[in-house]
Amino acid sequence: MSFVDRYGPWAVVAGASEGVGASAARLLGERGINIVLVSRRAEALREVAESVPSATRTVALDLSLPDAAGRLAHATADLDVGLLIYNAGADPNPSAFLDQPVENAQSLVARNCVTVLGAAHHFAGLMVKRGSGGLVLVSSGAAWAGGAHLAAYGASKAFDLILAESLWAELGPQGVDVLAMVLGRTDTPAYRRVLAGREIDGLADPDDVARDMLDNLANGPTFPPDPSPLGALPRRQAVELMSRGAASST
Repeated sequence: MSFVDRYGPWAVVAGASEGVGASAARLLGERGINIVLVSRRAEALREVAESVPSATRTVALDLSLPDAAGRLAHATADLDVGLLIYNAGADPNPSAFLDQPVENAQSLVARNCVTVLGAAHHFAGLMVKRGSGGLVLVSSGAAWAGGAHLAAYGASKAFDLILAESLWAELGPQGVDVLAMVLGRTDTPAYRRVLAGREIDGLADPDDVARDMLDNLANGPTFPPDPSPLGALPRRQAVELMSRGAASST
């Protein structure tokens, strides 16, 4: 099957207003797939839509709402969706767990776990019926181990990682490719906001990350495929190392 036949004619990109999500939308458009762009910020979505060389639909939606998955399903009910990229979920409030209201963490978990479950269940069900499609759940290197200032974020991204790997095992035999895309430090506006004007070396380019994602859709369950760089360490050392890395960013 061609890329469009397998993953088109429409793709839903959640978290498409900037960064890797916007890059993925543009690259998918170049491959001939139409895009549903999803994010809270309607104006930012319109700007991204203008850069996508295919048909687009924008859905301004807060993915932390209790009924966000249902709203997304309703907004795309008339489309043949062959690909879901769930890229939303950056932590806008990186801090120690007790230094912020618990509602911030609950909102993050709703966006990164609850809505992910609902959206994956809805769109994967449609893809299984037609016998083809793809799901990409964007995780983070923060999923590899716990760390100070990463409690809710790292835990939610570990949820996404394990969910994607499990769905890869379940849905692959039914024609649906599933990929857990584990992002490292990437030069996105969200990460720049965390850095607050500080410069660090080695940030990945969002276009390169998005291209790797699309090129490896069928090579799941996880990209990069290598085990966690912390996997050989005792858990205490892994957590201490993750905590130092988080401290250098925040």
